Amino acid sequence: MAEPAPQHLELPSGLLELCALLGVPRDRLRAQEQVAQKRRVRNPPSLDPEVLSVFVPPLVRKDGQPAAAGFGTLSKTKRRSFRKKREKPRAEHSKDPPGGPRGLDTEDVSVPNGVDLLALPQLCFPGGLCVASEPKEDCVHFLVLTDVCGNRTYGVVAQYYRPLHNEHCFYNGKPHWEPTRPTTSAAGCFVPFAVCVVSRFPYYSALRDCLSCLLPHLKLCRDFEVDNHIRDFAAKLSLIPSPPPGPLHLVFNMKPLQIVFPSRADPESPVVDLDLHLPLLCFRPEKVLQILTCLLTEQRVVLFSASWALLTLMAESFLAYLQPLHWQHTFVPILSGQMLDFVMAPTSFLMGCHLCHFEEVSKEADGLVLINIDSGSVTCSGGDGADIPDIPLLAAQTFIQRVQSLQLHQDLDLAHQGASTDLNDGRARRRAWQQRLNAQIQQLTLQLLVSIFREVKNHLNYEHRVFNSEEFLKTRAPGDQRFYKQVLDTYMFHSFLKARLSRRMDAFAQMDLSTQSEEDRISGMLLSPRRPTIEKMASHKSSPQRAAHRRMVVSMPDLQDIAAPELPPRNASLRKVDPPGCSSTVLNVSPKLTYTFKIPEIHFPLESQCVQAYYSDCVSLLSTAMNCLAPDNSVLLARYLYLRGLVHLMQGQLLDALLDFQSLYKTDLSIFPADLVRSAVQSMLGPERAQAERTPELRRLISQVLDKPGEAPKADDHVKNFELPSRHMPLDDFVQRVQESGIVKDVSIISRLFEALTVGQQKLIDPETFRDFYTCWKETEAEAQEVSLPASVMEHLDKNECVYKLSSSVKTNRGVGKIAMTQKRLFLLTEGRPGYVEISTFRNIEEVKSTTVAFLLLRIPTLKIRTASKKEAFEANLKTECDLWHLMVKEMCAGKKLADDHKDPQYIQQALTHVLLMDAVVGTVQAPHAIYAASKLSYFDKMKNEMPAAVPKTTAETLKHKINPSAGETFPHAVDALLYTPGHLDPAERVGDAHPKLWCALHTGRVIVFDASSWTVHQRCVHVGTAKLNCMAMVGQSQVWAGSEDCTIYIISIHSMSCNKQLADHRASVTGLVVPDGTDAPSQVYSCSVDGTVLEWNVSTLQVTSRFQLPSGGLSSIRMHGGCLWCCTGDSIVAVNSRLPQELKIGENFKENTSFVAFQLVPEQEQLWAVCSGLHSIYIWGLEDLAQPLGRIHLPDCCQVNCMIRVKRQIWAGGTGLAQGKPQGKIYVIDAERRTVEKELVAHTDAVQSLCSAEDRYVLSGSGRQEGKIAIWKVE
Repeated sequence: MAEPAPQHLELPSGLLELCALLGVPRDRLRAQEQVAQKRRVRNPPSLDPEVLSVFVPPLVRKDGQPAAAGFGTLSKTKRRSFRKKREKPRAEHSKDPPGGPRGLDTEDVSVPNGVDLLALPQLCFPGGLCVASEPKEDCVHFLVLTDVCGNRTYGVVAQYYRPLHNEHCFYNGKPHWEPTRPTTSAAGCFVPFAVCVVSRFPYYSALRDCLSCLLPHLKLCRDFEVDNHIRDFAAKLSLIPSPPPGPLHLVFNMKPLQIVFPSRADPESPVVDLDLHLPLLCFRPEKVLQILTCLLTEQRVVLFSASWALLTLMAESFLAYLQPLHWQHTFVPILSGQMLDFVMAPTSFLMGCHLCHFEEVSKEADGLVLINIDSGSVTCSGGDGADIPDIPLLAAQTFIQRVQSLQLHQDLDLAHQGASTDLNDGRARRRAWQQRLNAQIQQLTLQLLVSIFREVKNHLNYEHRVFNSEEFLKTRAPGDQRFYKQVLDTYMFHSFLKARLSRRMDAFAQMDLSTQSEEDRISGMLLSPRRPTIEKMASHKSSPQRAAHRRMVVSMPDLQDIAAPELPPRNASLRKVDPPGCSSTVLNVSPKLTYTFKIPEIHFPLESQCVQAYYSDCVSLLSTAMNCLAPDNSVLLARYLYLRGLVHLMQGQLLDALLDFQSLYKTDLSIFPADLVRSAVQSMLGPERAQAERTPELRRLISQVLDKPGEAPKADDHVKNFELPSRHMPLDDFVQRVQESGIVKDVSIISRLFEALTVGQQKLIDPETFRDFYTCWKETEAEAQEVSLPASVMEHLDKNECVYKLSSSVKTNRGVGKIAMTQKRLFLLTEGRPGYVEISTFRNIEEVKSTTVAFLLLRIPTLKIRTASKKEAFEANLKTECDLWHLMVKEMCAGKKLADDHKDPQYIQQALTHVLLMDAVVGTVQAPHAIYAASKLSYFDKMKNEMPAAVPKTTAETLKHKINPSAGETFPHAVDALLYTPGHLDPAERVGDAHPKLWCALHTGRVIVFDASSWTVHQRCVHVGTAKLNCMAMVGQSQVWAGSEDCTIYIISIHSMSCNKQLADHRASVTGLVVPDGTDAPSQVYSCSVDGTVLEWNVSTLQVTSRFQLPSGGLSSIRMHGGCLWCCTGDSIVAVNSRLPQELKIGENFKENTSFVAFQLVPEQEQLWAVCSGLHSIYIWGLEDLAQPLGRIHLPDCCQVNCMIRVKRQIWAGGTGLAQGKPQGKIYVIDAERRTVEKELVAHTDAVQSLCSAEDRYVLSGSGRQEGKIAIWKVE
């Protein structure tokens, strides 16, 4: 069979895409001069510039001809071809300026897709090209070029002047030497030229500095040397690779300047190589907010300035303020005079014009937002002007205070420092100061976005990708409604929603998580609907800003007219202050630690030998840097591996490149260039590919990149807006629609609701019933949001209590008022002078009755509540509400009892959901059937009556708490693995991150992380693959390793809560991980897989240092004792690495058809404990002699043991056992010395799947998917 031809490898571009020289050809200049002389015109008219020379990589020359990189199979990305006729230079080079007459020579120039050479001259000379009578100062401006697909490239343009008739050049505007015969007509004739550098990355400052180093050479050289200088300059830039995302910046010596090319902070962030504080110098903070509002609402925005450079820098700064939101419309920061008609476009855009066109643009186009950078003003064109809403007031005031606390002037920072005598030292100081300031600005703008959009997540349904915009708008203050209504209709916000629904952990999500209050963390675990807590009510009452907000929301003036309370004076930017109510810690954000790598010198002439020498120098320097790294510095190691692999590709050394990328794959997956590696593999010739396949590491890498297509088909990421149904719904449709509405997610609760709403009719929900139910639910929710309790009442309530239900005003035996229900108690809110009368907590209620009392000839329905603490029962004449309150109070009492018995607060939250659904059902269903329908939701009360047996005493005494990692999910999920990591204070962590943590592995590679000091969610979801996780282990103090059924070990950073490393050396499901005891920084980790493979890993290098294979396979777990590994397979337990090989075979000890399930080593007694499938006992062997078991321990009522752990001198075995005649999850606590079962714990309603120990003080158990909860047990 014929071998497929290798594909061409498309190498990523370096920093340079294109370099061009622009100006006016000499023949046109001379013709123009002759015309001007005849007409005696002193000021010649503006000329039309052209592209004089184009330089596109690769620029390496071999034998005088352009050469491709490396070798034949490598090629650049496909580009458009631009054919330009040139004239060969004449023999008299010294008399010909650039662009002069040349002999005709046709040459094909390959131009990048995003660059239009026909429009480039206008953009490089946006104000036109005019011959000057005297030399002008060099100037720089910046371009953004967009292709038809919306991909952007970035240009930096430097303009300089050359004398038209000088035989030689000048420097800094002074003639280098005077011409021998100057003519009066030629005196003072200076011609502008422009050099344009185009890159895929917005390196505005770096490329400006590079061009600043080039211009002196262009002004000193002879005319025929100009192209050579630009070619050499372009060749240098084309050989510089783009730095990978992360803390490593590249430094290149351009002489006399050291040029720094900063990297992106992460793969999702853009390059920031500009001064982000420029808008804050030109605009007041109120105006900055107004401009950001224009961008968020996608207005038609035009910037104006007399400085072309400021137009692009300002526009890019404002777009950087919106990160991670992206501007998706037309972006042309510089419009030349011939392009002014662009502002007539009807769609959203962001453009820039010279200030001289301000009046013209404002008169010709209506509905534009006109931003004058030079005066700091924002106006609108046309009579009506643009509809610019005000940004939410509380967020705006906080932003203004924080901006005014910034120090925007470097002179104040340098006042205490001596003068720098080294040019590059002074530049480094400036760069460090700018990095700090940029980090602070990015922090406060991100905080602004989080404060504006934080609560969007409360109205998302992730399963069905639905956003309930109507309900979200109802939660906004009236004065903020106009802003949100406009923003919610934008493309920018729609993309933002897609990222939220995909649970992307971008900068917004990380900031939201890090600034989340404890109340929000707790509420994220609750099943019951959201209501304002007493703490939040009190903060709303006491906040003067909130009071001001409530006063202003009806008719709020423009932001610039609002005086924020006690704001610092305008010149506060000259010093650091802490405004009232604004924590300075928000702004004391130091930029992340960065490192630099110095690119080696590039030698000339730039032939292939010199380029190969340059690549060799790069490899040598990178290898040296890697050897000098500390073993645990994987962040820098990954960046060095990326760069060295890239250089090896440029050299054509594909095998070396693949080895580097294979190491990178294990070190930091976030920057692994999968598409590039796949292309490299596909471009390899047959013998080279065969050689790679013979290397085990490369064979696995090739399998990884080829088996996983680069662009997997994306799941439907469309965002739906919630809509009420228009047709009858069976149960499945009803479940989905209720989940989309955000009312409740739990399928079992929705099924009960379906039964309630279909009482006495066919099992279909008609649209009218759903609409009535939805309206009733939302009205009740809105009423609860409006509840305002007096301070004297709030004093009696806990800060986290919420008022969920208020009755109408009723007569009771303790006064007239409204009965209020929280998740903890009932109380009477008395009328007249508002007061608080305690009725009872749900825990203390002994009896609830619905009865009637006589009044004249009437029988009035009355609710009686009897409590343990009071002799007299509470009576309330609830009349028509009596039956509903009777159901609700009984359900809450039952839920509270279950919550207390099972130490599980989820029961009371679920009872609350039942109660609120009852209320909505009664408001929906017709009167005769309403209470019967609502009773279908009285789930816990029925459960209490049907199963009155209490939790066993031993279980109740040992159980401390239960948590639900599946809270907020539609179904519970099995807890596949548990890991406890102790807390420690690391300088790299926040104090909150130093708390102990519980890691919980759920289905499809999801890990939920709990703060073990409060049992609240610390990290909602860490994604590690898509398969089930079998085991987890803490490695050192910074990593968690997780073994997956997809044959991969995933390494999670404890600091960043992200997984960017993978170990893919196993060929079957990873079933066990072991870290040697006795050290905080282990150097080895052992892993095993189900095919019988055991690997030893070097923690620093992530390399396999040894391996062995058990012939039997079926390896399920490993343990370490005394330097010896014990491996459990289905048929045997084998000791390896020991002097005396030992093996415990199942067939020699048991006649039954069984297999080993789990085992534990008890070092104190030198014993091995094991359990087998189908057997109800634990068997014990001595480690010295495995021939005969020492004994066995019978486990009463045991059905199956799934897991075992050793805690102090106890063995805890978890599985399934009989309790009250039913199979339930049970844990057996066994005294290892006496070999007796001390406790039988009825742990869960489903089997115990996983166990882990928390510092030998607590044991945590995880259950199967029918329950999906985690129980916390006290160890005695």
